[in-house]
Amino acid sequence: MSHQTVIKRITAPDIAKRKGGVPIVVLTSYHAQSASLIDPHVDILMVGDSLGMVMYGLETTVPVPLDLMIAHAKAVVRASERALVVVDMPFGSYEESPAVAFRSAARILKETGCGAVKLEGGVQMAETIEYLTARGVPVMAHIGMTPQAVNQLGGFAARGRRRAEWARFEDDARAVAEAGAFAMVIEAIAERLAARITRAVPVPTIGIGASAECDGQVLVLEDMLGLSPRVPKFVKEYAQLRFAVEDAVRAYSADVRERSFPSGEHTYPMLDEVVEIPKKKKVSAS
Repeated sequence: MSHQTVIKRITAPDIAKRKGGVPIVVLTSYHAQSASLIDPHVDILMVGDSLGMVMYGLETTVPVPLDLMIAHAKAVVRASERALVVVDMPFGSYEESPAVAFRSAARILKETGCGAVKLEGGVQMAETIEYLTARGVPVMAHIGMTPQAVNQLGGFAARGRRRAEWARFEDDARAVAEAGAFAMVIEAIAERLAARITRAVPVPTIGIGASAECDGQVLVLEDMLGLSPRVPKFVKEYAQLRFAVEDAVRAYSADVRERSFPSGEHTYPMLDEVVEIPKKKKVSAS
């Protein structure tokens, strides 16, 4: 009798306990296929609102609606079994008030089955984080360069590259940690500042364009696979799949135009077709 191994999914408290331990591996995932492929190798699958730019060609993450995030998160949860699934709360779904944030977060948790949500902002979002965590919603914070504020920031430039700016980001980090966030993403801030924040806060930091001293790292899957036409400075491309895709499509196009595809091995013969066997000719005696 065979016994199937039951895989326990990683939880937000599990991640919180990883502070200062083995680095936490995080990648984005927007659909079932990618989730099933990377789930065995990562600790967190991040359903980021970056899907608006990567999958839908938007210039920023601002237009992404809550319903779209929920639809993609459902697919990621269904296709994974090990990693903690964290879903971004999109712009406009939580900023108005803690109560509005709770309604949005409750929808995400109930409809997707994910294990946590992520929201952007530091000091100004601490009250909301505290409100959510007190009501059973695990929250990952996001400080530094916050993409949803791109219109206010004037672009996606790195932050904290002057010492005079450090205090505000340190205040943000302390505020979200004290409010109950189980971890925080630190995006596109000076390496030394990211390392300093990591040492100062009691919860894990997940760097993206930050420091190797962070407690973990996150990248957009399509960026690190070399599928994106333009990537930020902080991305290391671990593959160049866009060239492999182009080569495959080029070969397919040539086969179709030459009518060499599909061949017999890729088509379906008739099952009820009678194949006539030629009769042997009678040989007359001489």
